[in-house]
Amino acid sequence: MAGQGRTRRRVRAMRRTAGLGLAAALLASGCAAPEASDTTVRDIRRTLDGRAAAVLAHDRAAYLDAFAPDATQLRATASREFQNLADVPLRSWEYRLGQVRRQGSRAVAEAQLRYRIDGYDTAPVTASRRLELAERDGHWYVTADRAAKGAAQQLWQQGDVQVVRGRHSIVLGVGQKAERLRGLAATADRAVPAVSDGWPSKWTGRVVVLVPASLDAMGALLGSPAAGYRGIAAVTTGETRAAGTAPADRVIVNPDAYGVLGDFGQGVVLTHETTHVATRAHTSAATPMWLSEGFADWVAYRGTGRTTGQTAPELQRAVQRGEVPAALPDDADFAFGGDADGLAQAYEGGWLACELIAARWGEERLTAFYRAVGDGKDRAGAVEKAMNDVLGTTPADFTVRWREYLRERLEG
Repeated sequence: MAGQGRTRRRVRAMRRTAGLGLAAALLASGCAAPEASDTTVRDIRRTLDGRAAAVLAHDRAAYLDAFAPDATQLRATASREFQNLADVPLRSWEYRLGQVRRQGSRAVAEAQLRYRIDGYDTAPVTASRRLELAERDGHWYVTADRAAKGAAQQLWQQGDVQVVRGRHSIVLGVGQKAERLRGLAATADRAVPAVSDGWPSKWTGRVVVLVPASLDAMGALLGSPAAGYRGIAAVTTGETRAAGTAPADRVIVNPDAYGVLGDFGQGVVLTHETTHVATRAHTSAATPMWLSEGFADWVAYRGTGRTTGQTAPELQRAVQRGEVPAALPDDADFAFGGDADGLAQAYEGGWLACELIAARWGEERLTAFYRAVGDGKDRAGAVEKAMNDVLGTTPADFTVRWREYLRERLEG
C-alpha cells in the first residue's frame, strides 16, 4: 500500500562525464565491447568480494582499496557511505556480478548488491548497480559506482543511519530525532502482534522501517518522483513473486505525512504496512489490489471499535448520494497522485469487500481466500477459482452481495 487517502496519511563534472562516456562507448550499438574473458570476470569479482568482506568486517581501509587511488571524489563519497552504515547490523553483504564488457584496460559491469539485516531479513534486499572499472598493474579498481537505470537509492547514501531496535522491529532513520525513531519502533512493535492475530499464516513476525529525512528522500528510496507520495504516510517495498517466496520488505515512512497523524492514525498506518510484509509470500501477480489493500486495512482496523462511517467516510458520502459503485475497485483506482477522494473510495471499497467475506464466510475463509488467490499463476481466473473453491460463489454474485453490503452499512 501506500497510505490512507481518507485520513490524508496519505564527481567532479569532468570525471562524471568521462565515466558516462565510457559506458556509452562500451554499450553503444555497433561498437560494443566484447564480453570479458573468464579471467577478467574472476579478477573483477575478487575486487568486489574484497569490498563486501570489508563492509562486514567494518574495515574502512580495506573497503577503500576497491577504489582507484586517484579517484579522490569517489573515494570520499565511498568513505562517507561506509561510515553511514556503521550502526546497521548486517548479516550479509555481497555483489552478484552480471554482464561484464571490457575495452582495453577499462570495463563496465552490471552487478547486484544483496544484503540482509541481522535478525530481521530471511531473504536479501537487492539493488542493481552499474560499475565502471579500470585495470592497473593486474588489479581492477572501481572508478564509478551508480544505481542502474530505474534503481532506487539506498538509505546510507542519504546520510548517517541511526538505528533503534524494538521487540519486533528495527527502525533506520536519517536526519531524525532519536525520540521519533523510538516512537516509531514502539508503534511497529504493537503492529506486529496485531498482524499475527489477523493473519495466522507463518511469517517472520518482524518488520524493518526506514525513515528518510524528507519526502524527496523518500522518493529517492523508492526510485520514483516524490510528488506521487505527497500525503501518503508510508509505503511497503517488495516484489510479488511466485506464491510461497518473498524478498525482504521495507516499510518506508514519509516523515511529513506520518508526522501530522495522531497515535491512532499512526498505528493504523504501520499495522496496514506490516500486514503487507506478513502477506508478501502469498501475494502474487494474481492478487488484485482491492484484495491486498482491503485485507491490509481489514487487519489494521480490526478490533479498533471504529464505525463503518468513520472508516469509510468518502464511500459513505458517495453511497448516500446514490452513487453505489458498480464494480469492485480496479487496480488503476489505487494509483498515487490522482484524485484523493477516488483513491480513498478504492481503499474503502476493498476494506468493505474483506469485511463482507469475514462477516458472511468467517475470518478463516477470508485468509484462506487470500492465500488461494495468491496461489494463482496470473490474474486471469485466479479470483474466480478462489471464490468458487473457498467461498462457493462467483465474482458476479459476490459483486451483487458487496453492493448490497455497501448500502446496508453506509446508507444510514
